[in-house]
Parts: sequence; C-alpha cells; structure tokens
Amino acid sequence: MAYRVTTQTPASRIAAFFGIGMILVLFALPLFAGRGTIQDMFFILTMLILAQFWNLLAGYGGLVSIGQQAFVGMGAYALFGAVILWGLDPVPSILLAGVAALIIAVPTAFFAFRLNGAYFAIGTWVIAEVVRLLVAQWKTLGGGTGTSLPRSATKDMWFVDLIQDGLGLRSAASRDVLAYWLALVLTLATIGGIYWLLRTRRGLALAAVRDNVDAAQSVGVDASRMKWIVFLTSAFGTGVAGGLIYMQKARISPDAAFSVTDWTAYVIFIVVIGGIGTIEGPIIGVLIFFALQSMLADFGSWYLLTLGVLAILIMLVAPRGLWGLFSERTGIQLFPIRRTLVGGKTPSTKE
Repeated sequence: MAYRVTTQTPASRIAAFFGIGMILVLFALPLFAGRGTIQDMFFILTMLILAQFWNLLAGYGGLVSIGQQAFVGMGAYALFGAVILWGLDPVPSILLAGVAALIIAVPTAFFAFRLNGAYFAIGTWVIAEVVRLLVAQWKTLGGGTGTSLPRSATKDMWFVDLIQDGLGLRSAASRDVLAYWLALVLTLATIGGIYWLLRTRRGLALAAVRDNVDAAQSVGVDASRMKWIVFLTSAFGTGVAGGLIYMQKARISPDAAFSVTDWTAYVIFIVVIGGIGTIEGPIIGVLIFFALQSMLADFGSWYLLTLGVLAILIMLVAPRGLWGLFSERTGIQLFPIRRTLVGGKTPSTKE
C-alpha cells in the first residue's frame, strides 16, 4: 500500500471550481457594473484584506492586537509622503506603504512582545496612539488637519488613461476601477499567501505556538521567531492595504487614518462573527458587516449598538463564529488545512 498526505476534500475541490468562476466575474465587474457598485466592492475587498491579516495575527498566531490602525495610518501617510514629497506615482507607492508599516512594526514588536494577553492588546493600542500623535506633527503633510493628493498625481496615475480609453469612463471613475482591480489582486494574494503558509511546516508551528507556547518549544518550535514572522507579515499587508485605501480616497488626516473604530474595531467584529481562525470566516463576516452597514448606517449610535449586541450574541451562541458553527455541524471546509493520510495500492511493475 502507498500512502500520501493530502489536505483536499470534495468540498474544497468544488469550491475551487466555483472560485475560479467567481474570480473571473469579479475581474470583469467594471465592464457591466456602475461606479457605486465598484466603490462598494472596493470597500468589501479592502476590509476583507485587513480582516484576513488580523485573523492571521490573532486567529492563527494568538496575538490579539488592537493597534492595527498604526499600520493602516503609517502606510497611508507613507504613500502620501512618497507622492507629495518625492513626486512618485501613487500606484508603486503602495509598496512603500507596506515597507513603512514594516519599519514601524519592528520597534512595536520589540516592546509589545514583552507583554502577554490583555497587556499585549492594550500595549499595541498605546503604541498606535503614539504613532498617530507623532504623525500629526508632520506639518509638510498637513499636520493635524491632513492633506490631499495633488490633482496632477491622481490625474496622471499609472494605468488610468488605459482604463479610461478602454472602458470609456471618466477620469474619476477610471481611478475607482484601478483601485478596485488592485484591491482584488491584493485580496487574492492575501488569501492565497495565508492559505499557502498554513499548509507549510511553518503553519503547523504557528498553530502549535498559538495553542501552547511551552509545548511548541518542547518539540523544537522557535516560538519567538514565529511570532516575529506573523507580526511583520501582518503589518506589511495591513500597511499595503492602508496605502491602497487612501490612494482611492485621495484625502487623509491623522484621526481618519489612525481610527481605532474603522481599522481595528470593525475588523475584529468581522473576524469574530465570521469565524476566527478560519479563512472562510472573514469572508462571511465582511459580507454581513457590509449588509448591516448598508441597512443601519443612518441610525447613528444605534448602528454601533446593533453591531455590539450582534457580536455578543454570536460569541455566546457560536464562540467560533458563524462559519465555525456551520463547519462543525457539516464538516465542510472550503480552505482545509488539516492533513489526512490517504492510502492506495501501488501500481504493479514488471522487472
């Protein structure tokens, strides 16, 4: 008998087939959808990116951070600085946004990793506030009131003319389409990269560190190294997403870019209700979040109250989130990472 290890399931094979079709439809969406739909999809995709990276950090790494807004804001301001001060195009500056967030993440991790549990979470929040206050003193980029991207930079942005001529759109709508396509590519790279990581030996080590640090270290896992890897990866991806978000907005201020509500509280809500520690969870969560926001955004504080009550109810009924509850009862996993030993007969050979 020959044996092999696999992570695929019948459900995952079907999901892969439909997923390819869905990806093709999403890429073609600007051909038949209006500008409002493109903007809504951009919001969904960017929030999904932030949720996936926070889920990687907390759901798989066990590092519950409430300071992710530091990386969103730093990435966004790095993009604005590269465009305004250095004259770079906004599109390649998105990568510089990730590098800037990565640079901030190094001292953040150095201090935060000396804390555990709730102290770690609060520590990341405090560091994020310090970064916000420092950036607010950056007078060249508007100080506390913020600034906007130069009109020349947004008008002459890479690929805008091609989209404008190819789809027959105005300049502003073409920028929205460009931002949407970039968000879609980043979403696919994020989900694919995280899924690949979780299926490697580092993914097993990461899960071991999350479940029990001492036990993981006893079998040779370098817990400190794994924490650094997942923290820096999450910071870089979050910074890139922050740069992309504010490239599309074209306007920035410290309070908006470093908003704990927009870039951390909402992200945590998405992951918690969808299913922490799963790739499918944030996808479900972001769709529910967008639907609730669309229906309840005009109700002011009642909107936030509804989100809070819903999160509490789901945590009580389904501690692993809606997808976790569904997967537990049905056994269906669209992104399986559990390894299964499959046996089969070896082919006969003739000497």
